[in-house]
Amino acid sequence: MIQISALLFTLFWFWGCSFESPPNQWQYNSANTFDSYTKNFLQGKEDLATNDLRRAQEHARMSADLRTLAQIYLGKCALNIAVGRRDGCEQYLQIAPALQENSLQSYYALLQKNIAQERIQALPKRYKEFAQALQIQNYNKAFEAILSMDQISSQLVAAALIREDLTTQQIEKMIEKSSFYGYKKAVLFWLEQLKAADTDPQRLVEIERKIHILTKGIE
Repeated sequence: MIQISALLFTLFWFWGCSFESPPNQWQYNSANTFDSYTKNFLQGKEDLATNDLRRAQEHARMSADLRTLAQIYLGKCALNIAVGRRDGCEQYLQIAPALQENSLQSYYALLQKNIAQERIQALPKRYKEFAQALQIQNYNKAFEAILSMDQISSQLVAAALIREDLTTQQIEKMIEKSSFYGYKKAVLFWLEQLKAADTDPQRLVEIERKIHILTKGIE
């Protein structure tokens, strides 16, 4: 995921000793609410996530600097991809011509699995090894790079990009990670991937049982 959380961390410490609101408080508020959106979205708390996203966008629109708004649009697109939703990042594309921001264009290209070698250097550090492996279609190496990423949201996005090329063991690892954070929406997505990849009839029954319990409860 784009480093909005890192931005929040930096802003917090930079302004932490001041009793006055920083002049770019809008940026702090936008980063904070988008971080909340990320967690609520992945946990499946739709109403809270929708409200967080609206507020993050409102804060970002307080400035003529469109980079933060573009980050939000790309972040939203990435999260949709992380849970198997089709998203061409149309909102980002609408404002991209006004930015010409190489790092954002490179991240968009990665989300579309169309990353050229010259764009990889403009990616956030945690995505570079993954992008290199993706480019040469070395999916085992790509998955190793995913596990080394420091943010679970980044891991979920990257793994979703290569979901059709993962082994059942690797899919189970993503289920384990999603479950640890309580990211129900991601858990269900990866259970569906496991259901499509597994061939053991008994295991398929167990997977369907888990999906049923998580979506409908026990009847």
